[in-house]
Amino acid sequence: MNRERIKQLLEEARDGRMSIDEATEQLAHLPYEDLEFARIDHHRALRHGFPEVILGQGKTVEQITRIAERILAYHANLLVSRTTEEVFQAILKLAPEAEFHHEARMVSVLRDRTERGAGVIAVISAGTSDIPVAEEAAVTATAMGNRVARVYDVGVAGIHRLFGARAEFEAARVIIVVAGMEGALPSVVGGLVSVPVIAVPTSIGYGASFNGLAALLGMLNSCASNVTVVNIDNGFGAGYVASLINRLTSPASP
Repeated sequence: MNRERIKQLLEEARDGRMSIDEATEQLAHLPYEDLEFARIDHHRALRHGFPEVILGQGKTVEQITRIAERILAYHANLLVSRTTEEVFQAILKLAPEAEFHHEARMVSVLRDRTERGAGVIAVISAGTSDIPVAEEAAVTATAMGNRVARVYDVGVAGIHRLFGARAEFEAARVIIVVAGMEGALPSVVGGLVSVPVIAVPTSIGYGASFNGLAALLGMLNSCASNVTVVNIDNGFGAGYVASLINRLTSPASP
């Protein structure tokens, strides 16, 4: 429930358009709603500017659907990460406008598409194999009200490709760089721009990459001072933080 909705509830109760009991019932679920198997943090939007995001991994279709139903009862937008086509079909019954982002493995419901970013967030991937994680970042940033520019398959093995796309990311306010293997690309990008660069190591690579650990350590040791790093394959975290950096104003939830 966002600030505008709370204000609306109070005004409706004041003007007699809603009974005190009805207003109390809706406010009773603040700051969270207990579903026994989950406690939904309805105050997340007030603190961060976006409702709680559902991590689909490890949850049943029924659990995700129930949580989604309650989030949509109080918020305009919904985002489910690490999920499946089966979950998407179930959420479609709750929200016909739901979209399934296959590469990102995410479901979004965007009833409020207000732009909340001060500029563009650029999402860069080193290789085509890194695109699923890059898309997770891009879909997250878009859902949170940002314009997103995608620049894919420009890794250091053919660095001229990156230089050829400089115009597409040099104007960005925040840049997310997704790379596996040795994870060198964020340092290169960081050296070219004067904005925050969020590096995302992926688990793409051969044996000595240790499922992304080599990329993670390489990014943590970046000599570019504007590079910071999220966890392996955490495109969602990168998109979320980039959105907070790029926000126009203080949190105002969808």
